[in-house]
Amino acid sequence: MSRIERVKADHYLIPLETVLTDSMHGAMAGFEIVTARVTDADGAEGVGYTFTCGVNGGAIADILGREMAPQVIGQEADRIEQIWKKLWWSFHYGGRGGPTVLALSALDIALWDLKARKAGLPLWRLLGGYDPRVPCYAGGIDLDLDAAALIDQTEANLAKGHRAIKMKVGRDRLSEDVEKIAAMRERFGMDMPLMVDANMKYTVDQAIRAARAFAPFDLTWFEEPIPPDDLAGHARVLRDGGLPIAAGENLRSLWDFKSLIESGGVTFPEPDVTNCGGITPFMKIAHLAEAFHLPVTSHGAHDITVHLLAACPNRSYLEAHGFGLEAYVEDPVRIEDGHAIAADRPGHGITFDWARLEALRQ
Repeated sequence: MSRIERVKADHYLIPLETVLTDSMHGAMAGFEIVTARVTDADGAEGVGYTFTCGVNGGAIADILGREMAPQVIGQEADRIEQIWKKLWWSFHYGGRGGPTVLALSALDIALWDLKARKAGLPLWRLLGGYDPRVPCYAGGIDLDLDAAALIDQTEANLAKGHRAIKMKVGRDRLSEDVEKIAAMRERFGMDMPLMVDANMKYTVDQAIRAARAFAPFDLTWFEEPIPPDDLAGHARVLRDGGLPIAAGENLRSLWDFKSLIESGGVTFPEPDVTNCGGITPFMKIAHLAEAFHLPVTSHGAHDITVHLLAACPNRSYLEAHGFGLEAYVEDPVRIEDGHAIAADRPGHGITFDWARLEALRQ
């Protein structure tokens, strides 16, 4: 197998057409993208990326390009497990979690993309292959929308092929969230899969109260009701609130997910391939969930994650989360009748428009 010859890290800021808000991250005017391009001695290239809500991308790019790259140059590109373990322990003391794991995620994705491209296989087939048609939902960052605007947004998403919707909750007055959920159910009926996401807004007792208020609306799940570190709290919310819980987008390792699952505090484990360490641990998390008879979902990076869930027999929904990147990608993921379709092109199939991205370089 050919050895790694070059690792290139690039940092971009993609502006949003409108400022987005949720309950805890504040106003978001743009998303940062940090890309990893790995080239082997044969000249073949694999591409990965990670993202932030607008801050700390410079640290990620610096770790990837200045710290990680020298440690992998000359390594056999297809020995991904070996590379992953080497980097995990090399950076463990000074960077377990945080920007280090986001940098590792981008690099790991690029290595898997390279491996699949050289094998001439789409990534979902290389990872085992299950079904390229993955159930998906449209995830909006829409906390500040009133009921009418939320309904209009949902109508637009349904016209794009979506059949399931996630909306934000976490207003200062719980009654406002309840009113918007009720309006969604009145307009679209009780059969449309509907999820809510609080982005860690609540205390445990507040989350239980909110879950009980939301329960009559037959929600698919209540996402991130409390901060991720409170495992006992997640178990209480799930037990006493009466709604399925999705959580994990802010966990950073396989072992974090092990602890959450064992706590009994999650129904839908929700890794993000761009911040859990990449494809290598994402697939282990999915199989860990399968061992506990839990359906796995995902957060962000749907253009990559569609391949991962297409390889998982216990997949549930893919989050289709647009943050402007699709305007800089050739052939964005296709949505058909509530399903995202994993492309049959070699690798993950993402081709960035590097010339357009250049204007957004940081």
